[in-house]
Amino acid sequence: MLLPALLSAQSTSGIGKSDPEAKKVLDAVSKKFKTYKAVTAKFSLKMENGSGKIISSKNGTVYMKGGKYRVSIQGQEIFSDGSNVWTFDQASNEVTINKIDPSGNSLTPQKLFTNFYDKDFLYKLNGIKQVANKKMQEVELTPVDKTKPFHKVVLMIDNSSIFSSKIFEKTGNRYTYSVSSMNTTAAVDDKTFVFDAAKYPGVEIVDLR
Repeated sequence: MLLPALLSAQSTSGIGKSDPEAKKVLDAVSKKFKTYKAVTAKFSLKMENGSGKIISSKNGTVYMKGGKYRVSIQGQEIFSDGSNVWTFDQASNEVTINKIDPSGNSLTPQKLFTNFYDKDFLYKLNGIKQVANKKMQEVELTPVDKTKPFHKVVLMIDNSSIFSSKIFEKTGNRYTYSVSSMNTTAAVDDKTFVFDAAKYPGVEIVDLR
């Protein structure tokens, strides 16, 4: 979830073919996620260089409800009420406000758990892998748009839920997002998804809407 390189994914159709077995796995993930009214999840982000050395490691939380989401990770928070997106940078104490892309091409956290893959990626099933003492299904995604800064995304799927996403950049760097816990019966207030300037004293607001 929260893959920066994917946030402006563009749809391109008619290029290559995907593995129907992988589609069954991804469709099951999408179907299961759509049954949840609201979700809160804790995740970790690990960044590695091309030789596998860990550059940094961070923990974060994501809230999702309908088309709304909020992501909190060290140094940054992203809020969206379904119409607007507030991106708050802690270091500069600045928040940038943008409108949601009306074309629907922006990839929100919700889309990472639903059916974004059909238009933006080719995918294949790599079989069963042992991860964290569990047997998980590995699905490999390749972006249709070859201008993207990454060339591959690997999903580890446990019981029709995404356990981790690993992005392989063309520079050699790798980013792994792993879900450590997920509450699918969470009660999340709509105020959670709107940036409240009163809670951030002295914040500079850059409104690009």
